[in-house]
Amino acid sequence: MLALEKICKSYDTRHGRRQILKNISFTLERGQNIGILGRNGSGKSTLIRLISGAERPTSGRIRRGMRVSWPLAFAGTFAHNLTGLDNLKFICRIYDVDHKKVLPFVEEFTELGEQLREPVQHYSHGMSARLAFALSMAIEFDCFLIDEALVVGDARFHARCLDQLFNKRKDRAFIYVTHNAQHITEHCSNAVVLHEGELWQFPTVDAAFEFYMTVPMATSR
Repeated sequence: MLALEKICKSYDTRHGRRQILKNISFTLERGQNIGILGRNGSGKSTLIRLISGAERPTSGRIRRGMRVSWPLAFAGTFAHNLTGLDNLKFICRIYDVDHKKVLPFVEEFTELGEQLREPVQHYSHGMSARLAFALSMAIEFDCFLIDEALVVGDARFHARCLDQLFNKRKDRAFIYVTHNAQHITEHCSNAVVLHEGELWQFPTVDAAFEFYMTVPMATSR
């Protein structure tokens, strides 16, 4: 189980302390999924970073009873002076995975060719994202964190990503944050709305969508 208990997050800004998330609480069991709708600037990516462990909450607690992925396609933790292959080996060691078993999948999925053996610092943003996404699939997490802002690439690659996530791994738990209500209705059985720092919960996806359509654009952070 993944459980968020009264999570708050604030940042210091030039205009003083600003609270982004206020008392966020929910639980997710293995095999369940939840879509989080929110306008740009509502704090969706902040919430994903907290769940992944990339940042700590200002207050509250996150309990992870299952293996949770990093945000899909997030390449921020790569050692840029190392090759893509060396980064793959390093991440596999962290998660106790034999890199030789996952290498064929990563090579095929990323289509990086010889670039996989070149330093990541020479990659484009899209190449780094393809490698990060492929590694997320290769590690086989119990729960995937999907921030649509981090999924890049052309339509063909995007379709392959969706197939890997929602067809081949449909038995896994996932959290999908987006401002695209259509994606939520297509892929999620539950939905909430992140608005003014709070998580609004609803009995159905349709009810969440109806409320979301009334939500104004968030102010810039």
